[in-house]
Amino acid sequence: MIKELQVKNFKSWQDTKRLNIAPLTGFFGTNSSGKTSILQLLLMMKQTVESTDRRRVLYTGDSNSIVDLGTFHDLIHSHNADLALQISVSWDLPKIREVKDPEHKDTNLFEIKNLQFDVEIKEESSLLIVKKFTYSFDNYKFGMEVKSEKNKKSEYELIPKESHPLKRQVGKPWPLPAAIKFYGFPDEVSGRYVNAGFLYDIVFEFEGLFARIGYIGPLREYPKRIYTWAGDAPSDVGRRGELSVHAMLAAREKDKYIPPGRQNKKWRLEKVIAYWLKEMGIIHSFSLKQIAENRKEYEVRVKKTDHSPEVLITDVGFGVSQVLPVLVMCYYVPEGSILLFEQPELHLHPSAQCWLADVFIDAIKNRKVQIIVESHSEHFVRRLQRRIAEKAIGADQTALYFCKMENSRSVVEKLDVDMFGDIKNWPADFFGDEMGELTAKTEAAMRRQIKNDG
Repeated sequence: MIKELQVKNFKSWQDTKRLNIAPLTGFFGTNSSGKTSILQLLLMMKQTVESTDRRRVLYTGDSNSIVDLGTFHDLIHSHNADLALQISVSWDLPKIREVKDPEHKDTNLFEIKNLQFDVEIKEESSLLIVKKFTYSFDNYKFGMEVKSEKNKKSEYELIPKESHPLKRQVGKPWPLPAAIKFYGFPDEVSGRYVNAGFLYDIVFEFEGLFARIGYIGPLREYPKRIYTWAGDAPSDVGRRGELSVHAMLAAREKDKYIPPGRQNKKWRLEKVIAYWLKEMGIIHSFSLKQIAENRKEYEVRVKKTDHSPEVLITDVGFGVSQVLPVLVMCYYVPEGSILLFEQPELHLHPSAQCWLADVFIDAIKNRKVQIIVESHSEHFVRRLQRRIAEKAIGADQTALYFCKMENSRSVVEKLDVDMFGDIKNWPADFFGDEMGELTAKTEAAMRRQIKNDG
């Protein structure tokens, strides 16, 4: 689970400052205020980690990637080539990583429960250079930094230069080559040090963090009349939700999903989805049916009310197909996943937007996932406030941020939510000027009434 995040000189952000990332974290604000950029940063890091090119420092994206941020010049703050991109992220490990003393096999050098990663990346002579990266835990810090640059080639040295538990091999201390991507130790490190194997374990934990990230964007697939499934089990539902039906079919093998508020039962995934769709008031029933025996084609059928006929998902309101991937993602992915949602409330009625908060709370509690959401929904926030007051979720399990532009750069304010669900520092015009609109409407009505009365 991500605990803290900070970025400097990324797009409209000069400095986000240190952001606390809770089990349920929400970013709100006006259009183009920088809130989506926070998610894009994590997605850029994820697609770089998953890239097969070990020498590419950052995979900023293309038409086939999760995000496409253009060139480094496009993403650096103010397009200022003199600036360096700085990223810091800390997270809890899924389980404690024990590092053994190579000279005393039964002795632990240390136990790693959480990690912090920091990196500084700069463009020099049209090349991206990792100036420095470190992994920190307890009182230890390990990493690499540029020692010198010769003929447009950077030479590195290890951090720390000389320190237990790292023990240098006998021989001349030659400089090290560049890092692997923006976060990895080159193979030469293990050849220069007797017991550097744990450094690669740390890198593995970093890669595992981003492997656990799933994402659904604001634009989702249109519903289909027929879905073809060949028996595959996708890792998630796809960034447009295109694999939602495949995921539900793949999950049919076991009744392993705990229904909301029913700890002594387990349901199929599609039954959980049907439950939420009904609670949200979108449809009455939901089912996934094979069109004929021994066929790989399936239909998604729904009933709008108890007495209405069963129809295909394509023949009902657009909101069903748009919220379906969000629901499936919350319950299909492995426990411990980190889910990023952009505008999950899109195409939903206000009352259904409220229920999204309940879906996320249930997923956090029963599936141990972390959810980071970018949203414009006042109804989502209001329901979350209510659930905090009702003790359904603790205020410390949430982190809500309001983003805005000041002097051509993004700034962020953390909302102070107390145990009663009250926001003590509610920003002006958070969701528009409701009172101003009501006042203006009343004044306009009075003027018209006076005019009509002569």
